[in-house]
Amino acid sequence: MAAGWPGLAAELPCHSVDVRDAPAVQRVFAAERPEVVFHLAAQPLVRRSYREPVETFAANVMGTVHVLEAARTAPSVLGVVVITSDKCYENREWHWGYRETDAVGGFDPYSASKGCAELVAASYRRSYAADGTGRVATARAGNVIGGGDWAEDRLVPDILRSVLADEPVRLRRPDAIRPWQHVLEPLSGYLALAARLCQVGGRFADGWNFGPSEPRPLTVKEVADRLVQLAGRGRVVVDSDSSALHEAHYLRLDSSKAAAELGWVPLLSTDDRLAWTLDWFSAWRADPASVWRVTGEQITDYERRISQCPQLARWWCPGSPGSSAGHSHAA
Repeated sequence: MAAGWPGLAAELPCHSVDVRDAPAVQRVFAAERPEVVFHLAAQPLVRRSYREPVETFAANVMGTVHVLEAARTAPSVLGVVVITSDKCYENREWHWGYRETDAVGGFDPYSASKGCAELVAASYRRSYAADGTGRVATARAGNVIGGGDWAEDRLVPDILRSVLADEPVRLRRPDAIRPWQHVLEPLSGYLALAARLCQVGGRFADGWNFGPSEPRPLTVKEVADRLVQLAGRGRVVVDSDSSALHEAHYLRLDSSKAAAELGWVPLLSTDDRLAWTLDWFSAWRADPASVWRVTGEQITDYERRISQCPQLARWWCPGSPGSSAGHSHAA
């Protein structure tokens, strides 16, 4: 991460280790003595998982085991939030959102590995609840977009690279539907979850969905068309491949549990999410150092929206009607 963000290594302590290396993970916990752990390290790409299934399962399953074991044996840790994926569910191509009580599974190695990570987290949560080290929650976010994502085979970065290079935007699966959301949305949910997990534990040590709330999610082509429109240039070309590897067509999350018990709701419109993402990449292209300013402005704007949303302000803003100081400070 430090390599992609100018100056980040100077701002934050950083240990670059492989989560497949259990002793290395243990050493980081011993050095930093964390109280709250967010586990996001993974091999995150579906098509790469077909090419590298062993590496995918090693990172996503045993990597999770190594992090949870290090957390279990670290006296400082109060709670762990494991970030898995919306693809952890056994996909049945339903037209309604998956709930936390639906079965986990997965067709491709990536999706299956995330289902396995959910089982690992549940095992640690249940096995070590009695000694206080079982405060483990999992978070299943939608398809996250936003600045700083350079990965291969991700729709929005691929579109923006094509648009900014004046090349055609080529789509493999134009009709596929995903729960698109800006990165700040699930991050706010992870923080709210961690606060309640560390303070209360109990029912918060569980699985949680964080996804967008629009009644009709956008297709891949609709996302591409909107980004091209916002950028003011570019051209979308459908380049379907009948021999392409299997990927889910329809995927959606039901986040009503997070709304009811965490007070979490998404705040950004579709155009907000896409415009903020485009602004970040445009700023990076003009001057990589400017992304600090753009990121800060987007966070400030998002915090303002939180303060104006009664359901969220109750948890996040000290002094607001119905707020809880403990919850607000912890969040």
